[in-house]
Amino acid sequence: MSFVFERPSLWRRISPWLGGFDGPLALAVLLLVCAGLITMYSAGFDHGSRFQDHGRNMLIAFAILFTVAKISPQRLMSLAVPLYMVGVALLIAVAFFGVTKKGATRWLDVGVVIQPSEILKIAMPLMLAWWFQRREGQLRALDFLVAGVLLALPVGLIMKQPDLGTSLLVLAAGLSVIFFAGLSWKLVMPPLLLGLVGITLLVVFEPELCAPGVDWPLLREYQQQRVCTLLDPGRDPLGKGFHIIQGMIAIGSGGVWGKGFMQGTQTHLEFIPERTTDFIFAAFSEEFGLVGNLLLIATFLFLVLRALAIALEAPTVFSRLLAGAMAAIFFCYAFVNMGMVSGILPVVGVPLPFISYGGTAMVTLGLGLGILMSIAKSKRLVKS
Repeated sequence: MSFVFERPSLWRRISPWLGGFDGPLALAVLLLVCAGLITMYSAGFDHGSRFQDHGRNMLIAFAILFTVAKISPQRLMSLAVPLYMVGVALLIAVAFFGVTKKGATRWLDVGVVIQPSEILKIAMPLMLAWWFQRREGQLRALDFLVAGVLLALPVGLIMKQPDLGTSLLVLAAGLSVIFFAGLSWKLVMPPLLLGLVGITLLVVFEPELCAPGVDWPLLREYQQQRVCTLLDPGRDPLGKGFHIIQGMIAIGSGGVWGKGFMQGTQTHLEFIPERTTDFIFAAFSEEFGLVGNLLLIATFLFLVLRALAIALEAPTVFSRLLAGAMAAIFFCYAFVNMGMVSGILPVVGVPLPFISYGGTAMVTLGLGLGILMSIAKSKRLVKS
């Protein structure tokens, strides 16, 4: 008697390991990763080992994504409170023992230098989603007030460092959870209308408000200058307005089709500041033009819409709110970065997901995607 053992195909051997991945979401990420590697190769061509380091950071992010995708949403929920408490404790430690660089105290030396505020980008929506899951079916106005306090504490600590970019991202992630939990439009509309009125008054009375010696409440001087520079970059073209002006020049010089890969003069002649980090979108725009920008924006929109679709089909309140927050985080990352480079938003330290160089941000993105993959997998298990 003879036995014939059929060797399984490569796909059959690796498919069980890919069970936690959502196909459309993975496709969007793959397209963004390819765009990031191509852009970084050009923008960081004469920037030491920036391209190799960017690839390494991506591999680390994918390892984190793969690991987190295997963790059930129930297990993630059990980590919400400890992770939030550790994050807030580290932010308090930064206030007392933090490392100061370029006038900002954002880092903590614990053998290695870490930036605790990055933890809150994930810990904040986790905590609020956990809170609203516990209050399911019995939500009252007081519950939203408690959620607001939980959000205000880390946002206030991050703004004190100061780190406006990260505080805005944490605030957006937290507010998205509170909104998706059922916050009434009657409470949402007044702040929005007040913000629109404030922006209108700022534009109309810009010369008076931005005159020397005029102080604004709640904002530090450098933050005030960023807003004034946004309204009129020409007031300091070689100083505070240099970033915005050069970014807009690079975007405009790309035209419809772009100058071509490795052909960006603004990029390679080093006119674009921070061309591998915060302003890499300007380098991308110069080489790939309007068409490339539209494709990049469409890919980001597809990623965000897919994340929202995962949220709509999530089996629990916790999963639904958390997936919605992840969609908001990716949207804010892309919108704020492209907006500041294009000159429609103030310059803040927000990277472009998967395109900009940065190890800490890449880890955060990997965590967010892993959470979305985990929720998508739990949705399929419930259906089956």
